[in-house]
Amino acid sequence: MNIYYNPLDKTCKSITGGIKQKDVFVLTVFGNCFEPCFLILKRDEGEAQSLRMRETGQGWTIELSLSEPGLYFYYFKIGDKTASCGKFRNLAFGEQIHYYQILIYSENFSTPEWFKGGIMYQIFPDRFFRQGDVTVGEGKWLHADWHEKPEFRMNSQGKVLNNDFFGGNLRGIAAKLDYLEKLHVSVIYLNPIFQAYSNHRYDTGDYLKIDPMLGTEEDFAYLVKECKARNIKIMLDGVFNHTGDDSRYFNKYGRYDEVGAYQSKDSKYYAWYNFTEFPNKYDSWWGIDNLPAVNEDCPSYIDFITGANGVLKYWLKYDLAGFRLDVADELPDEFIEKIRAAVKSSNPDALVLGEVWEDASNKIAYSKRRRYFQGSELDSVMNYPLKDAILNYILTNDTTALRQTIAMLRDNYPKIVLDSLMSILGTHDTVRILTAFGEVRANTKEEMSVTAMNPEVRKLAVERLKVAATLLYTLPGNPCIYYGDEIGMEGYSDPFCRYPFEWDNKDEDLLAYYEKLSQIRYNYKVFKESEYKEIFADLNCLIYERREKDEVVVVCVNRGCNKFDLSFQGKLYELLQEEVVENKFTVLPRSCSILSNKYNI
Repeated sequence: MNIYYNPLDKTCKSITGGIKQKDVFVLTVFGNCFEPCFLILKRDEGEAQSLRMRETGQGWTIELSLSEPGLYFYYFKIGDKTASCGKFRNLAFGEQIHYYQILIYSENFSTPEWFKGGIMYQIFPDRFFRQGDVTVGEGKWLHADWHEKPEFRMNSQGKVLNNDFFGGNLRGIAAKLDYLEKLHVSVIYLNPIFQAYSNHRYDTGDYLKIDPMLGTEEDFAYLVKECKARNIKIMLDGVFNHTGDDSRYFNKYGRYDEVGAYQSKDSKYYAWYNFTEFPNKYDSWWGIDNLPAVNEDCPSYIDFITGANGVLKYWLKYDLAGFRLDVADELPDEFIEKIRAAVKSSNPDALVLGEVWEDASNKIAYSKRRRYFQGSELDSVMNYPLKDAILNYILTNDTTALRQTIAMLRDNYPKIVLDSLMSILGTHDTVRILTAFGEVRANTKEEMSVTAMNPEVRKLAVERLKVAATLLYTLPGNPCIYYGDEIGMEGYSDPFCRYPFEWDNKDEDLLAYYEKLSQIRYNYKVFKESEYKEIFADLNCLIYERREKDEVVVVCVNRGCNKFDLSFQGKLYELLQEEVVENKFTVLPRSCSILSNKYNI
């Protein structure tokens, strides 16, 4: 049978991606078969319906409107044959069913417009820049040299204490805003800045205080003010699944002036935690006992975070971008809903972004389907699927996984979410992207601490990173630079992906390339929320278009040995090399190009 359906083609599915509740949309299957065609549609965990599609001269069609937000799955029955989702979203025939998906979201769901088309920059505060003196707290120590390696060895009890610091602080970040402005950064995402014992500060000690090593609340206010003068916003890390054992709330070591849950069952914080054998056995994050898990169903804890006088509203009195929710998979839906309500009631334009590593539209966590994008929870997530797909493409030169991931994101996510994704190549939780591209193996922490690329391998890794960054900046979503990636910093997994920023050892050529990409993205509004269209793809080469009204950008990434000619009428501008091409452009082997019909550099 000659049958065609692809939900990314608007002649087949009139609305691409997730669909707003009650909106009318049309599904059309093209073909010349004389058999009847049925749409088999089921809501998640519901009963399947068999809906006969209307026959047309070109195939079959059906008009739908779904009033209840939720996740729906579908496939087609054409005669006695089953047709479901294939490799690149085209129809595949066979007995095994791979469902297509429709996510129906609330008619009241929207995502912040200001965020789309921007550039993010992630900072691990202790490691970016130090301005002025730093006072080290009890049980902590400061490296004598900014260029030393972070401590990675276990103590006599088999624990890595993470109590070594380099002294990066809020005033230091403020001192480097001119540098970030050259990268056209619109949002700075800060890893936790609240008082804590460790250098990573995911073991929150006090949600209502800036960590003294980072500065004061006045220093934070100054940073926000200086950022605002440059049209940059600050996004904070919300760590609401667990606290530190050395915290005001748990107070295992008695360092705080309140009775903590560890100290007494009469503590006002006792109900926040789940003790299996008081006081030394309790639920903790992934079994790490210095991170006692919080009971997010506890009314007093919910009120403390989301209430009228809660943590979220306290910090949203500043003009923040919003909050990134750490380990969103481990936060109950009901709690995330309350977080969103609190954030949006303070500032409707603030962003609620979750740490989710998989397809967030249909994620199952702890045996429960999540509702992230149905309208009452998240605006966006960290785009780990795209990160993995770009890495795969660059290392294998095979476009397959990247094309499949782009298709999945476009088909499964609401467009307003797709345009709001935090797209990444590296974070504080992953191997530095340059090190990943170098492919130099190091198996132990000891090896990781001394292993670096030789010049030849590093040159290859930098070339690969440039291609990856080009994809990141031009595909749907918002690129996020992990501090130091733009200057070629190396590093294996934690803590080696958290070296201090190498201000005196920047790869100026790589930095210039990032600045060029940033300038292009800043000047061409086509990257804000335009459609993505694949123009050509084979095993090694991918060419795609972003088009908005009369502005067009064409991106060509070729990892193979063949060359391809693009024909057109008139002039196009190759933006990376700043060259004019007329009527024809040759995509060379092992090349990367960005073409536009306008020259806005």
